[in-house]
Parts: sequence; C-alpha cells; structure tokens
Amino acid sequence: MNKHIADTKNNDVIRPTQAEAEAAVKTLLLWLGEDTSREGLIETPKRVAKAYKELFSGYQQSPEEELGTVFEEVAGYKDMVLIKDISFFSHCEHHMVPIIGKAHVGYLPNGSVVGLSKIARVVDMFAHRLQTQESMTAQIAHSIQNILKPLGVAVLIEAEHMCMAMRGIRKQGSTTLTTTFTGAFETDIANQVRFMTMLRSGS
Repeated sequence: MNKHIADTKNNDVIRPTQAEAEAAVKTLLLWLGEDTSREGLIETPKRVAKAYKELFSGYQQSPEEELGTVFEEVAGYKDMVLIKDISFFSHCEHHMVPIIGKAHVGYLPNGSVVGLSKIARVVDMFAHRLQTQESMTAQIAHSIQNILKPLGVAVLIEAEHMCMAMRGIRKQGSTTLTTTFTGAFETDIANQVRFMTMLRSGS
C-alpha cells in the first residue's frame, strides 16, 4: 500500500507533502498536453495546491468547535429559528467541479440557541469538502441535531451542479433540491409545512 494513502495502524490518512501535491498538478498538466515550462504555467502547480488548501479547508474544521457555544438567556423563546439563503460553493466528489447554491437551515430550540453565524459556518465547513448534495444536506442537519440537541432540525439545499452544466449532459440552469428533517420536523408534517412556508415568505 502507498504510504501516503493510509496508516494501517490507526487508519488515518497520511498526507503527501506540498511538493508531492504540486508534482501531481504538474503531471495532470502534462497529461493534458500542456507545456509546464511556459511562463503562464510555471507557478500553476503551486497556485493550485494553495487554492485547494483553501477550497477544501473544511477537513480541518469540526462542527463541535463551531456549535460549542450556546446562549440560554432567550426570554423563553421556543419558536423556529430559520436562517435563509446561506450562499455556498462546494465541489462534487465525482468530478471535482463546483456545486453552487444556497442552504436554508431551521431548528426548534430546546432551551438554548446558537449564534446565527455559527449555522452559516457549519454550512461552509461541510461545503469546503468533496461532497454530494445529498450527503451535505444530511451532514448539516445531523451535526446540528447531535451537538445542539434541539427539538428538531430542517435543512433544504438548492444548488446547480457544474458536472451537469459543464460536461456530460451540459444542461445549464437546472437546480437540485434536497431536504433532511430530524426530530419534530421529521415526525410532525405541520412543522415541515411551516418551514417551507417561511422559506417562501418574503422571497
């Protein structure tokens, strides 16, 4: 087994070095038929490695860190908290091309709330990983449910997939919608209806 793929003792991924990552980019450029010695491409492997570090920074973040601080002084507030239109971009794990969309996240507090920016950061964290939209939707919902332990969580994601727009079928403008409901949203259809109604209001 390649020593850079996995450590069989603790099953952790062992990362290649920066130089190895840059060499891999150079290999792809050569495979495409490019001249990697020309001026415009000399620094490209280094730039791509740096960009990937930023684009996939979600692997270095955890939802526990983002959702670890809650506020219990909420004057008895028990109604839905809804954060709409959280813009994100991600990358399809099948072709590594962009997924661009918006996430809508609602939850029913159970005695405490979390800072609104924390919800957006959780969306961003999972978006900055290789993804399928279905997995990302479930990851956001279940992370919030398991860490905050609210009465329920609702997540709806709408996104355009560049793997459909740029290659293959090449259909621009098509949108995919996915949802995940937990707790009181999963068991009570009235909560789902209210979530969807609130999403449409003011849109």
